Amino acid sequence: MASSATLAFLGDLMLGRKVSDLLRTKPPEWIWGGVLPLLRAADAVFANLESPLTASRDAWRRSWKMFHFRADPAAVGMLSSANLRFVSLANNHILDFRAQGLFDTMQHLDAAGILHAGAGRNAEQAAAPAVLALPAMRVGVFAATDTMRSFASGADTPGTNYIEIAGPSAGLDSIARSAAALRREGVSPIVLSLHWGPNMRLRPRARFRAFARAAIERGIDIVHGHSAHVFQAVESHRGGVILYDTGNFIDDHWNFWNFGTYWNFPFRHDDWSFVFLVDVEAGQPRRLRMVPVRTRPWPLSLAKGKTLEAIAARIERLSAASGAPIARTEEGLEMAIAA
Repeated sequence: MASSATLAFLGDLMLGRKVSDLLRTKPPEWIWGGVLPLLRAADAVFANLESPLTASRDAWRRSWKMFHFRADPAAVGMLSSANLRFVSLANNHILDFRAQGLFDTMQHLDAAGILHAGAGRNAEQAAAPAVLALPAMRVGVFAATDTMRSFASGADTPGTNYIEIAGPSAGLDSIARSAAALRREGVSPIVLSLHWGPNMRLRPRARFRAFARAAIERGIDIVHGHSAHVFQAVESHRGGVILYDTGNFIDDHWNFWNFGTYWNFPFRHDDWSFVFLVDVEAGQPRRLRMVPVRTRPWPLSLAKGKTLEAIAARIERLSAASGAPIARTEEGLEMAIAA
C-alpha cells in the first residue's frame, strides 16, 4: 500500500447569495474554473464552510450580527464536484440560521459523504475529530474557533467548538489529548483547522504564533488557519506546517458599499489566494506547495504573469520573519518541512 498522499487546503467558502444563485444557471463545478483539475488531482481537499446549507429563514437573534449567510442546500454539489472531503464548521456564521441551520448543514454534508468537525449538537460532538480514510493513510481533523463566543456549544446545547487562543490553554490541552489518542490508533497526520483572529490582518498576532507552535509541539502536524479573508504567513515548525491564514477562496464579490461581506480594504487583495498542497509521506508532512489563485472574476483561475509574481512575493515577505525556506517553482512556491 502506498504511504504518500497530497492534501489540499483552501480558505473560506461562502456559498450563499450570488454563489447559490449560480445553481440556477451553471453546473456545480463551473465556479472552480481552472483550479478544478488541481483540486481533483489531490487525495482530499479541506476548507472552511462559511455559510450553513439550509432553507431555514429563522435567523440568529440572540446577539447582534451584521450578516446572516445561508446557502441553498444544493450548493453541496459544488463541494462534491471539487473533491471536498472535509469542511470545518467552527466559525462565526454556521449558526446564522440558528440550530436548525446547523443541523441541516450536517445532514446535507453527511448525505454527500463530506466529513465535518467543529460544531455539533453539544460540546462533546463539536469537539470531536473527523477521521478521513484515504487509501494511503487515515487523517484526523479537529476544528475550533475563537470567534462569536455566543455560538459556543454547551453540555446540552448545539454550537461551535469555541476555545481561547492564548499559547498553551485548556482548549489546546484537550485537543492534544485527543490527538494523542488518535495517533495511538494509527491516525496520522493530524490537522487542526482554526477559524481565528480579526479580519483583514496580514500578520498573525504573537499569541496566535505561540498557539500554533504549541499545537505542533503537542502532536498536531498541520495547522490550517482561516478567518482573516486574506492569506498570511506559512511556517515549518518541528516537523509540522503552519498555514496561519489561507484567506478567501469563494465569496460572492459584494463590497462594503452595497452591504456585502468582503470589504475593500486598501492593499489587502482578498481576491488573491492559494491552493496549499501538503505532501505527506508515512503520515508526516514533508513538503508544502503553494499554487497562486485569483478568486475574482468568476470562475476561479490560476494566477499568471504579474499577478502570480505579486502573490508569490507577498507570501515570501510575510513568511520571511519565520525563516521559512520558500523556493519558487513553475507552479508557484514550495517549502520543505524539516523533520
